[in-house]
Amino acid sequence: MPYRKIPIVAGEIYHVFNRSVAKQPIFISHKDYQRSIEVIDFYRHKDLPMRFSYYNRLAISQKQQLTKIIAETASIVEILAFCLMPNHVHFLLKSLTDNGIIQFMSNFQNSYAKYFNTRHQRTGTLFQPMFKAVRIESEEQLIHVNRYIHLNPMTAYILKTIKELEIYPWSSYSEYIGMTTGFTSKALVLGFFKNISSYQKFTTDQVDYQRRLNEIKHLILE
Repeated sequence: MPYRKIPIVAGEIYHVFNRSVAKQPIFISHKDYQRSIEVIDFYRHKDLPMRFSYYNRLAISQKQQLTKIIAETASIVEILAFCLMPNHVHFLLKSLTDNGIIQFMSNFQNSYAKYFNTRHQRTGTLFQPMFKAVRIESEEQLIHVNRYIHLNPMTAYILKTIKELEIYPWSSYSEYIGMTTGFTSKALVLGFFKNISSYQKFTTDQVDYQRRLNEIKHLILE
């Protein structure tokens, strides 16, 4: 990846964003999205014994055994929120090791791009060469960015109703409201709300929130 002028510091939280080259689709099918979720879950861990492409070809019994081992290993990033969109991705990440976010993003993007190019018979770069990363500097910024990430499908008119948002499988919102379980760490953000209902209200009361981004753009991504 290109040289980053401002280093990403272990222990800090960042809004991480990247899009495809020329804004072309990154995800074309349900299988593409599902593969991405699996790759994200795999590469958040430290000291992996093999690449995901090898892991994915293991026999079911071998994969189950290795999955248990990996689940007990340390992580290089803590995933506080994420959302996969047709031509870009958003993460809210806490770096747990030096260069943890850089390593995670490199592994995720390289692994997924190789899969995507093979599956869709294309060559060349899929993602922009350098992802954007904005450090979270306040509690206000943290919860606003979390909401911004989760409302992305509504803003892009991929989803039209709150019910659709609640079951959208390619973001962590369904985990936050207890509809599904997964690898997202929710406690920090949910700790700022009385209960899940108040978090839902905060997130969905202003569905047009991101259409008025100029009001809070400096808090999200510059």
